[in-house]
Amino acid sequence: MEVGLKPGEISLGTTLIAVAFDGGVVVGADSRTSMGGSYTVNRVTDKLTYVSDRIYCCRSGSAADTQAVASIVTYYLQLYAIQHEEEPPVRVAASLFQELCYKNKDALSAGIICAGWDKHDGGSVFGIPMGGSMHKLPYATAGSGSTYIYGYCDTSFRQNMTKEETIEFVKTGVALAIGRDGSSGGCIRLAVITKDGVQRHFIPGDQVPALGVI
Repeated sequence: MEVGLKPGEISLGTTLIAVAFDGGVVVGADSRTSMGGSYTVNRVTDKLTYVSDRIYCCRSGSAADTQAVASIVTYYLQLYAIQHEEEPPVRVAASLFQELCYKNKDALSAGIICAGWDKHDGGSVFGIPMGGSMHKLPYATAGSGSTYIYGYCDTSFRQNMTKEETIEFVKTGVALAIGRDGSSGGCIRLAVITKDGVQRHFIPGDQVPALGVI
């Protein structure tokens, strides 16, 4: 996605998905980082960003802006864990993202999906789009590739999916976007976040399903 970028500034044309299920969340993304829309600067980027032991974020917009925001949130969540002697809730992390993005909305190109598990609410997904609003959602998509898969998500998403069904839903959504969006590509990275921790999954580019592409 390219919003108000200066010449030479790297943007995250991308596909991001996060889905809550009973017991946790699954977050997924492609791995292509582009500049200027047509130039790929990194084809194996890890866009699933750690912010706490059971909270990750997915970043769209300017790579520099979103990385800076994520680093600040990570720092404050570390302070929270020390002060409260417990892992921070997902809502706290999302609120920090929202405050930073809203207060700096005229200077940042940053869209965030914040997702994870905590003992208070279980698996939670929050969307913080550009402008700095915050929305708790059963699932969220973002990035340039998300516009290609709204129909798939609307028709295929079901409440109370199992972990395995949720993984397949996210993987298929990212694969469909990769097939249509020129700014999405590479491999697929997934993270399954539950009370037991984080499991990472990697689908290499040559194993990404070619779905619906003639």
